[in-house]
Amino acid sequence: MFFVSDIMGKAPDSYKSYLQEKVYESLAELQIPFERVNTDEAISMEDCIEINHKLNMKMVKTLFLCNSKKTEFYLYITTADKLFKAKNFSNTLGISRVSFAPAELMEKILGVKIGAATVFSVLMDKKNLVQVVFDKDVLLEEWYGCSDGMTTGYMKVKTELIVNNFLTYAKHIPKVIEMQNIN
Repeated sequence: MFFVSDIMGKAPDSYKSYLQEKVYESLAELQIPFERVNTDEAISMEDCIEINHKLNMKMVKTLFLCNSKKTEFYLYITTADKLFKAKNFSNTLGISRVSFAPAELMEKILGVKIGAATVFSVLMDKKNLVQVVFDKDVLLEEWYGCSDGMTTGYMKVKTELIVNNFLTYAKHIPKVIEMQNIN
């Protein structure tokens, strides 16, 4: 059975990464309340089902994408149930075709490994290389569920506080697109 801890409303006593520490420092500085859980390692959206139940919200799907030259980067945040089609994403943004960025670039630019991509990763993007792109449907949800930068830590925050407060603080103004769930 997949382990999900009881809900906590404060930062961990110790941090597993620099990014995780920055996440909780930023939330404290911005006075953004959250609920969080510790879990077994969660890599896929299927792993997040128990987390969703415990926190009573829907986890977002966060993808780190790049162009073929690996010079343009996108942090695409969508709902868990939507299939990702690179062609549709690229056409909607009016950009050249994207693909998943390599794991080593994800670690270098965002400070996370596969499975831990999170909106909070922009705290590591001091050169503003990454364009944050939200699927409009994410913004319709009251709660935003995501990783705290680790594949074993997940949190629930008000969506409007992520978009309006956190991303402004992190100097990353998001684009919002409407993606259809086309098979």
